[in-house]
Amino acid sequence: MEREVLESDLVLPTHLKFKKVQMYEKYPKGQSRGRHWKHLKQILQAENYNNYPPDEPNYVNIETPPSMHPPKRICDFTGYEAPYSDPRTNMRYANAEAFKHIRSLSNDYVQQYLGLRKAAVVLK
Repeated sequence: MEREVLESDLVLPTHLKFKKVQMYEKYPKGQSRGRHWKHLKQILQAENYNNYPPDEPNYVNIETPPSMHPPKRICDFTGYEAPYSDPRTNMRYANAEAFKHIRSLSNDYVQQYLGLRKAAVVLK
């Protein structure tokens, strides 16, 4: 017995919901994409920063108050954030490998590393 196969025209919708919409379909030629970036000069002209008081921080002046957040502690060797500090040398480290390296340094090198972050102890 042979099965009969019915021929049918397969009709698909022009836009399937699960398919990603192509950019040329979404924005025809010449139409704006919606987001317009402004240059600093345009921001300054639009906001009219000349009328602001001089002590208020804005794009024009860089005199801002100090940060209210504590400074991040950075490892003296790796540059990663350092949750630990060596009590003997007062150096910061991020992992056990950096700690081994700290303990193998001489006192002169420790003072040089601390001097880089302006935390060196001057011994008289």
